[in-house]
Order: sequence, then structure tokens, then C-alpha cells
Amino acid sequence: MIYDIKHVTTYSYASQVSFARCALRLKPLQGKGQSLQSHLVDIRPKPAERTLRTDFFDILIETVVIDVPHRVLKIDSRSRVSVDRHPPDRDGPSPPWERIREAAFDAVTFDAVSPVNYVFASSLTPIQPAITAYAAKSFAAGRGVLAGAVELMQRVYHDFKYDPKATVISTPLAEVFEKRHGVCQDFAHVMIAGMRGLGLAAAYVSGYLRTIPPPGQKRLEGADASHAWVAVWCGPDMGWVGLDPTNDILVGNDHIELAIGRDFADVSPVDGVIVGSRRQKLGVAVDVLLVE
Repeated sequence: MIYDIKHVTTYSYASQVSFARCALRLKPLQGKGQSLQSHLVDIRPKPAERTLRTDFFDILIETVVIDVPHRVLKIDSRSRVSVDRHPPDRDGPSPPWERIREAAFDAVTFDAVSPVNYVFASSLTPIQPAITAYAAKSFAAGRGVLAGAVELMQRVYHDFKYDPKATVISTPLAEVFEKRHGVCQDFAHVMIAGMRGLGLAAAYVSGYLRTIPPPGQKRLEGADASHAWVAVWCGPDMGWVGLDPTNDILVGNDHIELAIGRDFADVSPVDGVIVGSRRQKLGVAVDVLLVE
């Protein structure tokens, strides 16, 4: 599968902004069944500085500085990505989850893909007894780690209602779990926190998901959205397996990975600071178009 991805972020300010510094994580990942063919980011107003660095999680971060007064900031990211993944059978065998838990803590490397980086609480995914108990119902003694993760994904899918008005980025995890309403970010955080409470390694993945309009309906430009899901470490042989609790599917060729971290705070596509208006309006338009 080859996709053209258009991701346009627009900030409109109530009054003039004199200075802005932004960190962009908009370059799709390379590897693990995904090949980046091209990538370009256009920014208006034109930045005075653009610098690149790679963080601990191997995410390319572009820092931009805009020092001219402006009322609108537009960040237009265009990418072409080839995806060829072969997810495991969701009902297939896998090692007992207790063995995988011990293997994660016995890891001797600390690079970006080492499971030990993803077994502890993080700022947006604290370990909470109620969420750990919820996850534990899917992990009976001796059960395969993939089977347990798939069942947990199914339960989140059925127990939580997708509701974009129910939460914001700063909504605490405990509130999300109590309301059982939220968006893909919330569902991923709940699943991650539950698995980490059991000592299992789970990572937060941001990216895109190809959507197909209902039969007979025209596809609307800009109607797609950025997406989030979970990567679960299933041992040194199976490695990391992607699970999408928002849609109850294993991650395959319709998912495009943008960044991987401990939670959303590690992978936010755009963040930063401004000097000026406190009131702002954010608009995000995403298109994921199948080329081949």
C-alpha cells in the first residue's frame, strides 16, 4: 500500500502573536513494514530558524522559531509512505504473559525499542489500581500475552464509547476510566496503563488511519484525522504488536506510524510556546489517500 498523507495544522489567534517556538513531530517512521518515500513541511509565516534533532525514542523533532508578528500559523505536512505489514493471527499462540513480563524486566539494552522503557508509569498513564484490576480480568494465569492483549482491546472497544466532546488532552486518566467516554488517545492510555499495572510493556503510537466513506457517499477532503493505538511487547520472538482499541483490530496496512513513546506527551505532532494572545483556535485537517 502506498499513501499520500496531507496533515494541515492551523492556529488562529484572537490578537497578534509576536513570537512562536514550535516542536514538530510530523515525519512518519521508517522501518517495521513502513517505508518513507518523501516528506515536506511548509510553514507560514516563514520561520526564522529550523533545526532538526532526534530524541530518545528515535523521533525526528523539527524545532521552528517564528519572530514576525502573525495572527495565523499554518503548518502543512505532506508525506508519501509505503506500508507492507503482516500482523500475527489475533487468535494465534504466544508465550505466557508472566514469562513476557519477566523478560521485559530482564532486558539488558535501553534503546528506543527496549521493553523496559515502557513498563513503568508515565505522566499521562499513571498506574491506578482500578485500571490494573480491569486489565487483570483478561490475563488469567498462564494465558498467552497476545490473547490477553487482544481480549483487553476488545473490552475497551465494547466498554468505552467514542465521544470527542467528553474529554480534552488534559482530562485525567481516572476521569476517562470513570466516564467510559473519550477518543482514541483516551482508549490507548487506558489500555497502556492497565497493562503496565501488570508489569507488561506497552507503548503509545501516534499516526494515521485510512478511512473509507460509506457506500454511495463521497469522501470529504480533510475529514480524516490523526489516530492513536497501542504497541504491546510480546517477547523477543514476536516483538512489538500493534493493537487498535478504538476499532478492535490489529494494526496492519491501513495504519501509518508517525511516532512511538510512553504516552501522548512524548509524541504530540505539534506543541510549543507563543508570546501574545491567550485565546486561540486550532484547526486540523488530515487526508490519507491511497495511491497504490
